[in-house]
Amino acid sequence: MIIDFSLILKSIPYVLSGLPYTLGISLLSFMVGNVFAIILAFMRMSQKPWLKYPARVYISIMRGVPMLVVLFILYFGLPYIGVQLPALLCAFIGFSCVSAAYMAEIFRSSIAAVDKGQWEAARSLGLPQKSIIRRIILPQAMRIAVAPLGNVIIDMVKSSSLAAMITVPDIFQNAKIIGGREYDYMSMYILIALIYWTLSFTLELLEGYLEKRLATY
Repeated sequence: MIIDFSLILKSIPYVLSGLPYTLGISLLSFMVGNVFAIILAFMRMSQKPWLKYPARVYISIMRGVPMLVVLFILYFGLPYIGVQLPALLCAFIGFSCVSAAYMAEIFRSSIAAVDKGQWEAARSLGLPQKSIIRRIILPQAMRIAVAPLGNVIIDMVKSSSLAAMITVPDIFQNAKIIGGREYDYMSMYILIALIYWTLSFTLELLEGYLEKRLATY
């Protein structure tokens, strides 16, 4: 048989032992990337050249360079200049930096989509700029950004499989180990595809819930 179902069933516990790495890299990078992305978005929207152009260059580079190349630079390239980082830290830094570039554009467009009258009304009340952004603009921008941010986190979960290329023991790396030992990569690839689909589907449901919840406010 092309697919060995008994091997798939026996391999599930070992493959899933890498799930904390897969979810940890994805979710922690997403949260840190969100904070960095908001900063980048406001830098990108700034009228000051010394803020605007560095943000534009950073976003362009991070969106233009493949994630695998970023991971290889961090893990295999940095040792050439005397910097050796653990594989897990390289994955965390890489995913955080790259995802921040994509999310920065999402936040920028979401903030721009907030009615300008909201800014003017808040200023007419004498609210300071920080309060306007934190209490009025960002909450509305987040509602607009939920769907595209959901796409980002789903993509990050799937892309976390690239961390296996720098020896992070995630679910994909564990599946490769069993595939090599049993000479049956096809069965392991089917298993790993089902696991990633399950994770993505769960995140889709969460995204839908948040959209409905925020739509009521």
